[in-house]
Amino acid sequence: MFILLLTYRDGVLDRLDALLPEHYAYVDRNIAAGIFLLTGRRVPRTGGVILARADSRATIEKVITEDPFLRTGAVAYDVIEIEPTRSALPGLL
Repeated sequence: MFILLLTYRDGVLDRLDALLPEHYAYVDRNIAAGIFLLTGRRVPRTGGVILARADSRATIEKVITEDPFLRTGAVAYDVIEIEPTRSALPGLL
């Protein structure tokens, strides 16, 4: 499992807002595929967070290259791999 931390680069909010429809389509595709389990904005609005499931880090790294936010250089991604051992969310483990 992976936690993906997106950090917006300085001065890109207008560009990000223009990319939101394409970014949301990217997110929705990956939710439908069962890769993204939870997504949301950071508070304050400095980036985003995605909880993701994939068979390997290489798979996740390939998936994030499809994000229009990353393709345009508007965000940086930190990929944190975790091995969950407990969860209150049904079906997560």
